[in-house]
Order: sequence, then C-alpha cells, then structure tokens
Amino acid sequence: MYPGILYLDGEQSTCPDRMQSRQAIAGDEKKLFCFRCGNNIPHLFAKTFSGILYCRNCLMMKRVEKSACLHYLEAKEDDRIFFTRPLKWAGKLSVAQRKGSDAVVSAVERLEPLLLWAVAGSGKTEMTFRGLEVAFEHGMRVCFASPRVDVCIELLPRFQEVFPDVPLVCLYGDSEGRFQGEQFVIATTHQLIRFYHYFDVIFIDEVDAFPYAKDPFLEYAVRKAKTENGTEIYITATPEKAWQDECMKGIRQHVKIPARYHGHKLPVPEAVWIGDWAKRLKKKQICKKVLNWIQKQRQNDKPILLFFPKIEVMYEVKEVLEQAGYLKIETVHSADKERKEKVERFRARETSILLSTTILERGVTFTDVQVAVFGSEGVVFTEAALVQIAGRAGRKATHPTGEVTFFSLWSNTGNETRY
Repeated sequence: MYPGILYLDGEQSTCPDRMQSRQAIAGDEKKLFCFRCGNNIPHLFAKTFSGILYCRNCLMMKRVEKSACLHYLEAKEDDRIFFTRPLKWAGKLSVAQRKGSDAVVSAVERLEPLLLWAVAGSGKTEMTFRGLEVAFEHGMRVCFASPRVDVCIELLPRFQEVFPDVPLVCLYGDSEGRFQGEQFVIATTHQLIRFYHYFDVIFIDEVDAFPYAKDPFLEYAVRKAKTENGTEIYITATPEKAWQDECMKGIRQHVKIPARYHGHKLPVPEAVWIGDWAKRLKKKQICKKVLNWIQKQRQNDKPILLFFPKIEVMYEVKEVLEQAGYLKIETVHSADKERKEKVERFRARETSILLSTTILERGVTFTDVQVAVFGSEGVVFTEAALVQIAGRAGRKATHPTGEVTFFSLWSNTGNETRY
C-alpha cells in the first residue's frame, strides 16, 4: 500500500497500524454522497440485481458500494525526499517567460493559487520548470494534471528529460505506469479520484478543456487529492469568461503572458466559405477550395493537421482524399487506441496528413505544421477550441509561422464573425 491512495476493500495487501478507513458512500437513499468522486446526484447511484447500492459516477475506477470502506495511509512528513538542484535544462527563458516563471515560483513557495494565462505557443511548460524545481527542493509532492490523455503523453518525456532524478509516473486510463509512492505524478484529472490528501501542489494544464471544465466532480477530485495546505496552479491560453472577469477585477491571482516565446505573433486564421459540405460528402466529393489548399501544402512538403466536427465526417473525407491520390493519411480520435503511435508517425513525417477530432486541439507540438478546420461552424468548435487549434501552427522557433484556415458552411455574413 502507498500513502495517498484510496483502496477498496480487498485491494490492500497488508494492513499497517496507521491505516485509516472511512465509509465509501454516506447518507440514506434520499441524500447520498460518494466520498471517492464527490457524487451526490440521486440518478448517478444505482442498485445491483441483489439490491446493493453503488456509485455509477466513478464506476470506471471499479465499483464502490454503500457497504464498502475506503482505506488509506496518510503521507508522513518523514517520507519526503529533498532534492538539490534537480532541474537539468540548458534552455533559457525569454523576458515574458521569466515573468510567468517567477509567478509560478512565488505561488509554489507561498502555496497560493495561481492562474498562468499564457497564449498558445508561449512555452507554458518551460515556465513551470523552476517552480517544479523549488517544489522538489522543498520535498513537496507534485501532480501535473490535464483533462487530456494526449497532453499527459506529451509531457512525460519532457519532464523525464529535465528532472531525470525525480521519481515520476504517468497515469491515465490504459497507461502502463502504476503509482508506487512517486513524488512527481503526471495524470489525467480523472486519475485524481483515486488520491486523498497527497499532493502539496497540483498543476492543472488546459484547465478550460473538456471534461474538466464541464465536470464539477473533477474539481472535487482535485480538492480531495491535495493536502490541507496544498494549492493549485491553473494553466491555459483560453480561460473561461468568468475567470477572465475575475482576473480583470483582481479577484483571481494570475499572470498573463500574451507573447509567444519566439516573439512571433499567433497565426491569424483565414475563414473560407465552402458551402454545404455535408451534401457534397454524400456524393463522395469535397469543395475544390479544400483540395487546392491541401495540394498547395503538399507541393511545399508541409505536414497537414486537419480537424473535423465528427468522427464519421473525418472518415468520409479521408476516403475522398485517398481517391484523390493522397495516401499517407491517418485519423485519430479519443477512442483510438493507436493515437499515440499515429501522432509519433506524423511527428516523424512518416505520415503527411493527420485528420483529427478536437482531441488534438491542445498540448501537442509539430514542426512546420499547417492547420485547417473542416466544418468550423460545428458546435464543438467553440471560440476557445478554435483559438487552441490556431495555436498548433508556428510553435517552433525554427518555423514560427504557418497557415491556419477555417473551412466553413457559412458565408461572410454568417458565423465567421466569431473568428
């Protein structure tokens, strides 16, 4: 058993004297509460055929029943490991990045909440390096969490490289990693449901992303996972409107970094009207404007990242493109078990065109990539999503520019005004 983890009945292999327990689901059937995930919504509880009440909300973490207990070991102060200059990074921060870095360091030292509000491509991860180092030097336990699996996968090798001596594990639904008391944890926000009073500092990257932004239970998971005196550091390029207002009023502690680390501006998207693309797809056709754009990028040997509103639309377009002679094409979406490998093949230029749902709108970096959205009027393409998508282009100092095109059903008098 490891401190900080909630174990179900039968999961603990030993029973140390300092083990503590608490009821998994409290209350009566009219007012229930699941301690593990924070669920208190009546219809998210159910009964088995034998009448045993359980929580449906956190069922993916194994079934927790009303009669069950959750067992845990409190993390001891004696278990802390103090590192000396653990950061092994030869890079240098820009003036703007140093401002963000200093704010993160201050938040860690004071254990105060902070919003790191920084434009896509500003080097937000690098801004956290010194703050993480300070945390490890003080023996703090740290989680770097994100709602998106792909972000966690991208972060793992970067943190392994710059903190090679700090025990680190990456946790997500089907990850190979298993928590064994590591001081540094990268995890999806869902994985925090399993933790209790363990982390001194929790970084939440892409805090406005689905599902975290729409799931109050994940906010509960974060609160439960940190120590009583712990704090959260939120990171995003596109905070929700309410948070922006709080920042402007001085209610929310924040630091705003509006510039990319290499000094070039964020690419300005071009909105292109393509008419009723759904009608064309039924005939196995797509607008020539899209084909011409793709042809231009491929003639210039540019990799293409093309986003879609729905999985089925993505597959239909892939078929049309293959019929047009484009062969090095792959698709990725949230349920794709091979998406990690596909992303790496695209990064290695083994694939020329990568078709994606919004799963890759954040947290991924590709060199010299050209970006487009097919059907950008779709409801999934919120303002924040489109800003994040535009942020995939021009992220590298060696290739600081790139084209971003939004292919839309609407004309210039329609929804393009939001771009």
